Amino acid sequence: MKSAAPRKPILGTASRGRVDFADVAVLLNNEDDVAIAKNALLPRTLLEREGQELVIAQMIPPGHKFAIHAIPKGNDIRRYGQIIGFASTDIAAGQHVHTQNVEVHQGELDLDYAFCADYRPVDMVPEAERRTFMGYRRADGRVGTRNYVAVLASVNCSSTATRRVADYFRDNPIMDQFPNVDGVVGFPTKGGCGAHYGSDYLGLLQRTMAGIIDHPNIGGYIILSLGCETNQPEDLIANTSLNENAPLVLTIQQDGGFQESVRAGIEAVMNLLPEANKIEREPIPASEIVLALQCGGSDGWSGVTANPALGRAADEIVRQGGTVVLGETSEVYGGEHLLTRRAVSPEVGQKLVDRIHWWEDYTSMFGAEIDNNPSPGNKLGGLTTIYEKSLGAIAKAGTTPMTDVVGYAERITSRGFVHMDTPGYDPVAVTGQVAGGCNIVCFTTGRGSAFGFKPSPSIKIATNSDLYAKQEPDMDINAGRMLDGITLDELGMEIFEQILDTASGQKTKSELDNIGEEEFNPWIIGATL
Repeated sequence: MKSAAPRKPILGTASRGRVDFADVAVLLNNEDDVAIAKNALLPRTLLEREGQELVIAQMIPPGHKFAIHAIPKGNDIRRYGQIIGFASTDIAAGQHVHTQNVEVHQGELDLDYAFCADYRPVDMVPEAERRTFMGYRRADGRVGTRNYVAVLASVNCSSTATRRVADYFRDNPIMDQFPNVDGVVGFPTKGGCGAHYGSDYLGLLQRTMAGIIDHPNIGGYIILSLGCETNQPEDLIANTSLNENAPLVLTIQQDGGFQESVRAGIEAVMNLLPEANKIEREPIPASEIVLALQCGGSDGWSGVTANPALGRAADEIVRQGGTVVLGETSEVYGGEHLLTRRAVSPEVGQKLVDRIHWWEDYTSMFGAEIDNNPSPGNKLGGLTTIYEKSLGAIAKAGTTPMTDVVGYAERITSRGFVHMDTPGYDPVAVTGQVAGGCNIVCFTTGRGSAFGFKPSPSIKIATNSDLYAKQEPDMDINAGRMLDGITLDELGMEIFEQILDTASGQKTKSELDNIGEEEFNPWIIGATL
């Protein structure tokens, strides 16, 4: 009887013996010094590649790197064809390459920013052939993918009241009267006071709050105040785009206390719901998508599967005339030259470099370096240095020109690929992106996440099949299939189609679980007084 053909190893199993290199490992670039294990590789495993043999020297966990040749101490180490760190000791072929033998020091890289050197015009889809989705066209021309009514707390002292108002409408049959409204969302806050009155930092908070509620995914809103806070609602309204809307402000100290303010808040929302319900979805060109590109809980596969595939989808959004927004400046560090070379002008490229220098100064104020990132979870997943993490994170932004660099929560007006200056902490970063106008989010993860963010739906993309299997109720797309044969272009177009379906109203996994209000987390930079 004929013996069955041997099965290829899959992610999560262990390999030992003589195996083909391509079955168990990925080499991303011919200039690389390391490859990534698809599954656990046991010591003495013999890998065959292009007539050469490589013996694995020690256990290599899946998603982790091993040396494909000897690397002397002090030499740079390359992945993606770029430097990800330097050997802190001699590394033999087949050894595990990670924190025990790789180091970086802030400012060591001599990066060639070469502004605009790689700029290439976008091959735009003709307008007559552009895709559409079913969205909400607002009076000011902006387009929403959801239709919420919102309650914003101007200060932490009014946050519980804000939550009580929003919770009144959760699972309430009264919402059946308003089928065009996705729900009532509350935005409690931990800040709003103890800040320097009139400071730029308080202005940043006000810009963030205004952007969240004066958003195309919000059909109406009220503001709940305590009354004596530093973040006075009158200033919040006067200093931001809210001054065009004359929103209703309820004040606990003036309106009868906590219970009376909650009652008044519920009544105010009831008055807003019929108006919000009047708008209906209509065909909208894909050029009105403003997509937040985000990753969290990254691992060694993030820069191989999910992030490059999201980059392909981002390119298609831009080709359709839309906008994609990369954030997490602290996770661009070490790879920023790849973006400055794509800038549409030297001025745009310099704006990014200036933000990188700001981050170097900012972290040094606290006796830290940016390479304190990656997190412990990132390192368990195979990411070793901030350079490596950044190179993989940048892949989310695809290949199109960088048209602008904007401040945190600044309203996005440029089309194409835009970078927003945000921290790397996911909720803070997405808060800024959505406040800037992003009407949908794509969130890649390798270690796992249950992230959602109201009012913008969040599509979660798993980097590997093990994670997808473990956390399928939270994951919308499995990018791990790239390791099983699906192509980058196929996966990228699948993500693009998912974006259009979600923009048209299809619920994401996080929306089905009603996740997304606690993630509102404005960036607080200044001192708490």
